[in-house]
Order: sequence, then C-alpha cells, then structure tokens
Amino acid sequence: MGKGLLVTYALWAVGGPVGLHHLYLGRDSHALLWMLTLGGGGLGWLWEFWKLPSFVAEANRRQGQKQNPGGGIPPLSPIRFAAQMIVGIYFGLVALISLSSMANFYIVGLPLAVGLGVLLVAAVGNQTSNTKNTLVAAFLTSPIFYGRPIAILPISLAASITAQKHRCYKASVGSEKLCVRLYRLGLAYLAFIGPLAYSAFCNTATTLSYVAEIFGSFLDWFNFFPLLGHLMESVLLLPYWVWRLLVGDPGFSSGYFQEWEKLYEFVHSFQDEKQQLAYQVLGLSEGATNEEIHRSYLELVKIWHPDHNRHQTEEAQRHFLEIQAAYEALSRPRKPRGSWR
Repeated sequence: MGKGLLVTYALWAVGGPVGLHHLYLGRDSHALLWMLTLGGGGLGWLWEFWKLPSFVAEANRRQGQKQNPGGGIPPLSPIRFAAQMIVGIYFGLVALISLSSMANFYIVGLPLAVGLGVLLVAAVGNQTSNTKNTLVAAFLTSPIFYGRPIAILPISLAASITAQKHRCYKASVGSEKLCVRLYRLGLAYLAFIGPLAYSAFCNTATTLSYVAEIFGSFLDWFNFFPLLGHLMESVLLLPYWVWRLLVGDPGFSSGYFQEWEKLYEFVHSFQDEKQQLAYQVLGLSEGATNEEIHRSYLELVKIWHPDHNRHQTEEAQRHFLEIQAAYEALSRPRKPRGSWR
C-alpha cells in the first residue's frame, strides 16, 4: 500500500520530534535519530516540512522496486557531513557524561560512541556507509588529545570524512513487520538513554559537576577561535531559541531563559573553583601574572619530575600531573562572565 502525504504531514505534526512520520515511511534510521535528538533540536523537524513530499515519493518508489536504481556512489552532501560531525560530537558528549568511569573509556567507549553517531546519520534515507572503516578511523584517532573531552572533535572529524568517502546506496531488503522494527528501535533507544538516565538519577551531583566540566572545557578551548566559540554557545542555547520560536518571545524575564542562565552560571562557577585550586597547586595567589605562573610551573616541574624522585615515584607522579593540569587551566584565555549574552 502506498504512503499518503496527508498521513505523513499529520504524523509530522503530532509526533514529528520523535520520528513518527519516518517510522511510517520506513525510514527507521531517521526515526531513531529524531528519537535521540528530539527532531534535531527542533530545527530539523521544522526544516522537514518542505522535504516531506520527496520522502513520501521515495518511500513509494522503494516499495514498487526490488532493487535500488541509484547504483554507484551517492552525491556528496555538505549537509549530511555537517550533521555527521554534530551528531558524532553529541554522542561523544553523552558517552562522556554517562560512561567515562569505565576502564579504557577514551580508547574504547568514546570512539565507539562517536563512530556510531556518525554512522547513524550516514544511514539516513537511502544511503549508508562502511561500518568497519568508519569505526576503525574513530579508534585510530582516539589517542589524539587522549584523556580530554576535546578528543571528541578529531574523532568525529575523522569518522565523518571516512563515512563520506565510503558512502553508498543501501541494498534492497524485504519488508519487515512493524513489531520487529519497533523492537529494534526500542533496544537502540534504551542502549542510548539507559546509562545517561542512571547517571542523572543515581549519581546526580557527580553528573552535574562532570557536565559543567565538559562544557567548560569546550568553551575554554573554543575561546581560541572566537567565531567557533559563538557558534558553540549558540548550540548550547538552542533549546531556548527553539522554545522561543514555537511559543513567541517570552522576554528575558522568562523562567526558561533563567534556567539556562543558571546553567551557564554553574559552568562558570565550576571553572572558577578549578582556577582557585590551580593557583593553590602552583603556590600562587589569584591574579598572578603569566610570567609568575610560568616560572612557578617550571620550578615545580623540576622538583616533582618522576625521574628526579625515584624513591617516591607514585607521589611524584601524582604531583607532576596536578602541576601539569593546573598550568593548563591557568594558561587558557577566558571570556568575561556574561559575554555569552
């Protein structure tokens, strides 16, 4: 039976952010992507209003053909590449929040999460990519910035480039029962949400602190690139702007805006605590100049270098790592509080 355009628009309006219309059209990868991102933060859902006729035509054409007529390599899509990067970063952030306590996380868990996010976008529509090559690229890139949240960026970039290089059309498969498709989507959804929900409800304080640390690290790193920094802050404020677009301008006194303001204040306060601790580690008072910070760092590194303390290797290693982290925290440029507004 052919798919109806009116039914598709009705499902888009009622359950679009969770992918009901994609489930109806047999676009399960797209449905899962919308379930995990709430319609691409709302923007993807709104943008699809103009794309639904082509989605319906593609679904009906696929039903009437036994083989995919688009043999060869699909055309390169900058939008798909950008979406792969964004979703890869998103999956990586979720993994950092919920799975970072696992052993060898930065070597196994993080590249796997980012790679799966990239592959999910690659499988949207009638296209897909080579799973093995994409994941290999993610794992090979994982040692870059090892142990830091910023490692998500090179992993997502490498996986996205590889997925685009090995893009292809999906092979034709027989139709599956709806219950089987829902079961598979449910398992994938639970695998994504389960660890995150456990961290949020069973270890709330630690999860909030870690979220603040991750956001703070990203904002600090992007300070070196002002344009990207503004873009990242816009992404973090995306839920507020989507709400404002849907319900109108509630004004800056809105409780919703105040909630996001509290989030930013929490991130900045967490960064302030890290800076205070960094000054203590280097034996400096707040407001020390860059020259004083660098001089103290060099002196402490000489004192606590593990090669110079073979009689107390473990203690020296711990102090050495603390000194390195403190120097790195104080060396980053920071924007004044409130500049995100």
